[in-house]
Amino acid sequence: MIVAFSVAPSGTPTSDPAGTGDDASVHTAVAAAVKVVRDSGLPNRTSSMFTEIEGDWDEVMDVVKRATEAVGRYGSRVSLVLKADIRPGHTGELTGKVERLEGALGTLAD
Repeated sequence: MIVAFSVAPSGTPTSDPAGTGDDASVHTAVAAAVKVVRDSGLPNRTSSMFTEIEGDWDEVMDVVKRATEAVGRYGSRVSLVLKADIRPGHTGELTGKVERLEGALGTLAD
């Protein structure tokens, strides 16, 4: 399966009640989540709005959970947006889908 997700903190973190330090920074919180994903060893990529990760259900959901928990220390709430492409028996789709798209674009007439 491939999961595309976005996770972000909101509210004030308990470690920085005034919201004045680096803990209040969304990019730092997102970096904590992306580090969890990259450290997982699963195929992944991050764009400006989502992180995609590929693997089986249990391992992918475990990484999403841990990434969400990592963001939790940066706010009193966490927002998670998740989209999944569940296709049993297929691997390498993180790049395969894009390669097929690029091939189809090459066949279109102007």
